Amino acid sequence: MSQEFDLVVLGGGTGGYVAAIRAAQLGMKVAVVEKDKLGGTCLHRGCIPSKALLRSAEVYATLKEGDKYGVLADNIGYDFGKVQARKQAIVDQLHKGVQYLMGKGKIQVFHGFGRVMGPSIFSPQAGAVRIEKENGDQEIIVPRFLLLATGSRPRTLPGLAIDGEYVITSDEALELASLPSSIIIVGGGVIGIEWASLLNDFGVQVTVLEYADRILPFEDEEVSKELARLLKRRKVNIVTGAKVLPDSVAKSDGQVTVQAEVNGEVQSFSAEKMLVSVGRQANVENLGLEATEVKVERGVIVVNEHFQTAEPHIYAIGDVIGGLQLAHVASHEGILAVEHMAGLHPHPMDYTKVPKCTYSRPEVASVGLTEAEAKEQGYEVKTGKFSFKPLGKALVHGENDGFVKLVVDGKTNDLLGVHMIGPHVTDMISEAGLARVLDATPWEIAHTIHPHPTLAEAIAEAALAVDGLAIHS
Repeated sequence: MSQEFDLVVLGGGTGGYVAAIRAAQLGMKVAVVEKDKLGGTCLHRGCIPSKALLRSAEVYATLKEGDKYGVLADNIGYDFGKVQARKQAIVDQLHKGVQYLMGKGKIQVFHGFGRVMGPSIFSPQAGAVRIEKENGDQEIIVPRFLLLATGSRPRTLPGLAIDGEYVITSDEALELASLPSSIIIVGGGVIGIEWASLLNDFGVQVTVLEYADRILPFEDEEVSKELARLLKRRKVNIVTGAKVLPDSVAKSDGQVTVQAEVNGEVQSFSAEKMLVSVGRQANVENLGLEATEVKVERGVIVVNEHFQTAEPHIYAIGDVIGGLQLAHVASHEGILAVEHMAGLHPHPMDYTKVPKCTYSRPEVASVGLTEAEAKEQGYEVKTGKFSFKPLGKALVHGENDGFVKLVVDGKTNDLLGVHMIGPHVTDMISEAGLARVLDATPWEIAHTIHPHPTLAEAIAEAALAVDGLAIHS
């Protein structure tokens, strides 16, 4: 006899387990099917382990400049084995926390690969899940609602094979036993730039090959240019407008070489390793979706504003539906999907109010429209910008590069976007996110008293700068 549930979540990553917890809060009987470990990519192969490595790299970089703070130390070095051990300890601790939350919510976890079944003797409608376990056993569970949250995996360029030794993705990079002396990073988006910053801080010679005309091409252009300038100052070799030629890859004598077309000329680049960071691909294969009415277009599952597929009782969230492939996006989508199942009529998600973060050094964070996007949408744009350079806290912290920029509707004075580059801006962007949710104006932000000395004073000063009223510039 198959078990029945109000909700079965296929995929126990960040979006999936958060959705399961919300459903349990609403009184649903919930099951999660996970083939690997609860926490998914974010916890085990993405957000958390990469940030743990970034933190170690940041500490090492700071120690090397200790004399700037009056702190003297000899023979500064690092033990990458201990760096990796610290990363794994953090991941393990958080994994135990997720397991605890499943037990607390009385959420049943099935370990195995789940496939969606069409109408059958188990259910008159598609959506029952066959679980294939490691030992070969199978089990079928039947939900009233099914939530697809199967996530994504690193994408590669056609013809560019990942061998795990010379040519790697972020998955393999996170498990390196030791660091190479040099690396080529194909892709200057968020993941590529985080790795470029991290590896550069550890002393690796880094070359970034980006196809677009600038790194972080989806951020505000001024932010992208400032980050490129600062990374180049740290001797990161950034090559934009670079079309990598996969057929040119050659491996020999501990080196990998690749050619790229840059400004009409073919150039060669060599390093010990090559990290391919060109986005992520949704996990939609082998899920049994062909037995349902669920539609897959351009490699992602098609959903409506409530995250329903063409089968109204089957929902999908997170990387598997494309869009902003961020852990906090998947979590919020999961909550909204579950609340819609429960008849709570949640407001549809507004993706222009989602904060985005890049954890490089310096950090980058943004929410809302860039200046170019606002102009393209027909807004009469005005901006306010304030540098971290005159801020006391930034000087005390020892990092005063970067700025905060506000993009504002010149007619209504509504806040359209906020863009930051500088120290700890990923911790500061939530204020801007709240401002967007509340439709705040620069006047309201400026007259929110910001304590002194703090880095957040830059937000208030940038708001004042919209009308030319910044105090410290």
